[in-house]
Amino acid sequence: MEEEKRICGLYLRVSTEDQVREGFSIPEQKERLEAFCKYNGYEIKEYYTDAGISAKTGNHRPDFERMIEDGKQGKINMIVAYKMDRLTRSMWDWEALIKYSQEYGVALAFVCEKIDTSTANGKLYSRIMMSVAQNEIERTSERTKVGLAGAIKEGHIPHRACLGYKHNNKKLVIDHTTCDVVIRIFNMYHEGASYQTISNIFNKEQVLGKTNWCDSTIYNILQNEVYKGDFVHGKRTKHPTYYEDVVEPLISKELWEECQQQKKNNSRAYKRNLTYIYLQKLKCPKCNHILGGKATKKKNGNVYYYYYCNECKCSIKEEIVDDFMKDFINEIVEYDSVVNQFFLPMMKQKIENPKDDLTKEIKEQNDKLERIKKAYINGVFKLEEYEKERKVIENNIENLEVKLSDTEICDDLKFTPEDILVKRDIDFINSIKYPTRYKQENKSWNNFTREEKANFIMNYVDEINLTQVKKSYEVEFVKFRETICKSINDLYDSGYLSREMPIIFDNELGNIRISSYLPKEKIAEHIIRLKQFYDVGYYEGTYNVQNQLFQFDYLNENHTIIRVFPLEDYSKINPNQELEGHKFGMLYIKDKNEF
Repeated sequence: MEEEKRICGLYLRVSTEDQVREGFSIPEQKERLEAFCKYNGYEIKEYYTDAGISAKTGNHRPDFERMIEDGKQGKINMIVAYKMDRLTRSMWDWEALIKYSQEYGVALAFVCEKIDTSTANGKLYSRIMMSVAQNEIERTSERTKVGLAGAIKEGHIPHRACLGYKHNNKKLVIDHTTCDVVIRIFNMYHEGASYQTISNIFNKEQVLGKTNWCDSTIYNILQNEVYKGDFVHGKRTKHPTYYEDVVEPLISKELWEECQQQKKNNSRAYKRNLTYIYLQKLKCPKCNHILGGKATKKKNGNVYYYYYCNECKCSIKEEIVDDFMKDFINEIVEYDSVVNQFFLPMMKQKIENPKDDLTKEIKEQNDKLERIKKAYINGVFKLEEYEKERKVIENNIENLEVKLSDTEICDDLKFTPEDILVKRDIDFINSIKYPTRYKQENKSWNNFTREEKANFIMNYVDEINLTQVKKSYEVEFVKFRETICKSINDLYDSGYLSREMPIIFDNELGNIRISSYLPKEKIAEHIIRLKQFYDVGYYEGTYNVQNQLFQFDYLNENHTIIRVFPLEDYSKINPNQELEGHKFGMLYIKDKNEF
């Protein structure tokens, strides 16, 4: 019987790493395959070429798939390749090729390896050779992963720089011309704005000269871990790798996490005619679902607000929550006004705006401005394009110069916890001496508008838990944001924040501002600083632990207590309250004393 004539399809493939490592190109493979076919008397029907594509499982190789289909249709009856690993480096794929060869009568031939898959020994040999090839690709993959991991840990992020960052010597660094936009997005979302609201505002303002901001862009920015300093490699794979603290963050990890929680609680903010102070913060005490808001308006014009659960048909009056919050909310408001709105922005400006980086960035922007001017003169840009680009760059330079100016001012300023202590005590004294003016310049919770209250709760509170008591509902506890609680507690524990507490003072029930232990030298410094503004007095006395009674030798009716503080750290020397009395100091001010 005459032997079947071999009609060949020549398969040529090279990946970038193959060419670097072994040096055989597509033309070289083609030359050797043609010589092989000529020597064996094979007819060449078609050439199939996949350039720059690896033979790993899952990679799409268009010409390989075309060649397989041609074999199924009988256009070729032999596949010729330079080596086995040109077809595949996977044992799984090789077994599929052997099955394909037997089913469609398509022989497999290789220039560098004499393999006959029609015999058992031939199949065994091919499998051994394929195992070696697969081992090589797995080892290469391991080496690549180790090198990549090391590079990422050094800040070399293998992705295009996201908004707010740029590549500098292959490292991802902060781009001071755009980083404020990212920070603003996180702050706006944290304060309750939706993706759509943010994008609409940005389009109206033409932020960064763009009018194509959309909600998906805002969403992608908010979920990007890079902005908190971390990086996830292979996020879309089954086994992503998480790297912590590999780039300089734009925002704190706490803010990033709180924004993720906010996304879960309220994936989209809707425009409402009425403002509900505690919306998204209250959960049903029965089913734990987030409560919705509703309101009723009486004939006298008064509006009454409620929070309800559709599932359990329960309704909670807003005043129930208000009554619970009023006992301590003003302390948080005061903390916010003194610490967050007064000191921290200036301290943050000092820390986060390095002078050298800003100076360098301004130079780069000026250089860029010169380049586009030359491009316009040479006819590369049209006037409209040039004006648009020039406006963006000049705006960047202006913002950077403002930051640089602020940084230079803040270089001479030093803020400490002692400043917070003085500021709060002076505010308290001012509220006694000049109550009308103080109220005009310092808002309390009761003076806030509903919008201001809602924003405040959004920024400071995670959730408010309710409990059912018989047929009514009560607030069980309020969970404040972790970042806020920690900073407040740290300052209080260190003696720099006070808390208002009900106390029995000389057989009378009242409220006093009490703080934790501060060393005597710190108290002395504090009194000296206060005396620059007011004639502050000082007494010492004892506190009866069992009777909860303060006893001071002298207290004039015209005196107002500023704060009371322990003279020893009793939390350490008397944690079980075994001592009968604790020594306390008291700062006071005369009511009729003048500034």
